Parts: sequence; structure tokens; C-alpha cells
Amino acid sequence: MKISHLRAFLFVCTISLLLTACEVEPPPVAPPTTLPTTSVPQASTPTSAPVVNTPSAGKTPTSASATSTSSVPGFPPGVTPLTAPLGWGGQKSFWTVWFTAPTGSRDPASYVGGIDVPFEQMIDSTQTTLDIAAFEFNNEVLTQAILRAKARGVTVRVVTDNENGTQDTKDTSLARFVEAGIPVVDDGRSALMHNKFMIFDSQYVLTGSWNYTVNDTYRNNNNALLLRSQRAVDNYQTEFNEMFQDKKFGPRSPANTPFPVFAQNGIPLQIYFSPEDKVLTPLVTTLSGAQTSILSMNFSFTDYDAAQAILNRASAGISFQGIWETTGSETTSSELRTLYCAGLDARQDGNPFVLHHKVFIVDGTTVIMGSFNISSNATNSNDENLLIINDPDLAALYTLEFQKRWAESKVPTRLTCN
Repeated sequence: MKISHLRAFLFVCTISLLLTACEVEPPPVAPPTTLPTTSVPQASTPTSAPVVNTPSAGKTPTSASATSTSSVPGFPPGVTPLTAPLGWGGQKSFWTVWFTAPTGSRDPASYVGGIDVPFEQMIDSTQTTLDIAAFEFNNEVLTQAILRAKARGVTVRVVTDNENGTQDTKDTSLARFVEAGIPVVDDGRSALMHNKFMIFDSQYVLTGSWNYTVNDTYRNNNNALLLRSQRAVDNYQTEFNEMFQDKKFGPRSPANTPFPVFAQNGIPLQIYFSPEDKVLTPLVTTLSGAQTSILSMNFSFTDYDAAQAILNRASAGISFQGIWETTGSETTSSELRTLYCAGLDARQDGNPFVLHHKVFIVDGTTVIMGSFNISSNATNSNDENLLIINDPDLAALYTLEFQKRWAESKVPTRLTCN
């Protein structure tokens, strides 16, 4: 591994002694039962994250920092807490996860120190190739980092949506990328190229709900997961090449994900791309296998099959808590009404802007995440990605984020049940 990536992957930082800086709460005790897992191939060369390096005493701390695990009560042992002024997360083994921490501010001057900073560092450490699939792009910190990468000889390639990317004439960085000689390919269709991922030096892949925009970094609730796994990289590289090189989007994309099911460092992963991989099937299967609990944080949840899977498990006695982005949640297509009127604990979010997560946490052990909204468009038309990761430690961090969002959520008051 390149030394520069050793630094960037953990976002070289200082140990904080203040618990309040971490802005995390103890996760609930993991349930005794876990989802059954099938036999999956192991990655041929197990990888692990590098050791955290911290500045010497007296050094100025960076904007993203690591905190001693022992200083955060309830944080999963073996997971290094990460903090930023407007973000938090954790790192273990082959993964690093970040969550945005919006304050509700409308003042752009306050939009400093978010999760864009550690990924600026990641881009600045990239040496050979940077492939980007971006639904939209206007974050200036990331824009400048990408332009610097291009200037120092990194091969940068971009795939985007046409309507929200190349045809956006007011609020996008893509024209500047083109001016700098960076090739940009759009999907040229009415459905969405809705992916949000980056591949760094063919070694790391970043994915999640986080669009590379000011709003998604500083106003909206989002998650971003960085993986150091060659099989994960191969999966995303195959998808990127389909779009960038072959110009195949949506239903024209071939079902050729190299490693849809595998294990990295003993952790089972599933990675699927929509629409070609029939993403809804493994999602519903995972929800249907819940033994104790399902937590949900979703921007858009309009698919009845997923809602029915939750209803079935709730009737069997599992607990359910769900948060919907308020905008759109009261429409006839939203499944908030279905679950709320069935007596389940379903709420609307409390962010004055947008809850943008696409997340389920099953049994406190399994995380479902990615760009995939739970909708027919995401299933049948859009270019999307979905990950299912069976790791109690990662699930604990997503549960912490859920607890934060639950604390500010609201019981629906304008829904009527027949």
C-alpha cells in the first residue's frame, strides 16, 4: 500500500480528550441472535486498515481527528472513533464510515469542517487513477481537490446524470472539470444515474447516500462508507466501466457484477447494482430474515414488497422503528402510512432540510446501505448500488446515527388511517 494512502485512509489526526467532541451515544446491546449467512468466498488477500498515526504533542490538530476508543463509552471495542467539526464516524479493519452532522444552519459561512475534508485528503493522496460516479457535484472542497489531482497527472474520469449533472447550468462543478480536460460522460436519458461512488487508485471505493454537494455535506443527513477491498473495487470498477466506456445505463446494463457475494476479513458482504442485479430481491430477503429488530432511515420508501416484509416480521414479534424524510412521506405512494397505520413505530424526520439516508439495520448486526432508494424507479430504471454488510461493529455505528435521528424525529400528525 502507498504510504500516502496509509495517512489518508485514517485521515491522520489527533486524539481528543473531550467526550463531547465525539457527539456519539452508546449503542444498544446487540441482540443474541444474528442473521444466518451462507457460505461465501473469502477475499484472496485479507486486508486491514493501517494503524492510526497521531500528531506529536503541541502539533495543531487537523479538522478530522481520531479519538481513543476507551474515551467513548459504549463505542464498539476495536473501532476507532473519528470526529470532525461537522461530521463523525469510525474506522475498523478494511472500512471507514462517516456521517454528516448538520446543525440546521442556513449560513454558508458555517459550512466548514464537514466530511468533505477527509475525502479531500483522500483525493490529495491519490496518485494514478480516480474514477467518479456522481449524481450531482458542486462541493468546492472536493472540486478543488479533483482539479489538483488532474493537474499533477492523475487520470480522472467522471460519469454523471444528464439532468442533474451536465445540464445543470447554475450549480455544478462539472463544466470546470471539462475545462480542465477531465472526460465527463452522462447517461443521456430521463431515468437517473443516481450512483455516488469514487474509486481511488484501484485500491479503495467510497459509496453511500452522500452526493458530493454543499447541501448533502452540510445540510442533509448522509453516510459515506470507504472500503479497502479488492473485490469491492472490482465490482464498482466493472459498473463504472459499463457506464463510462460502454455507455450502458439502466436496463441496458449487463448483469455482470464479478463478486456479488464474498467475505472480506471474515465479514460477509453483498454488493448489487440496479437495475441489472434485481436489487430489491436481496433487500427483501434480508428484511424477511430479521429475528429481533429492523431499524430504517430512508429518504424515499415507496415499495410495498419491502413494507410487506417488515409487516410480516412485525407480526412475528420483531421490533420496528422507522424514520422517513418528511417531504413526500404523506403521499399515497409512501409506505409510511402503511406501516404507521399498522401500528408500527414509524416517524418523520426532524431535520429542517433533508434526511437523505437509504439505510436499514437488521438485528443490530447487518447494515443495508448505498444509493438505492426503496422505490420502483430505483429498482427498474435508475443506476444505483446497494451493499449488505454483516458486521455488528459497523451496524453499531449506523445504530448510533439512527439514535441521533430518532431523538429528533416526529410522530406523524397529518396521516389518516382507513
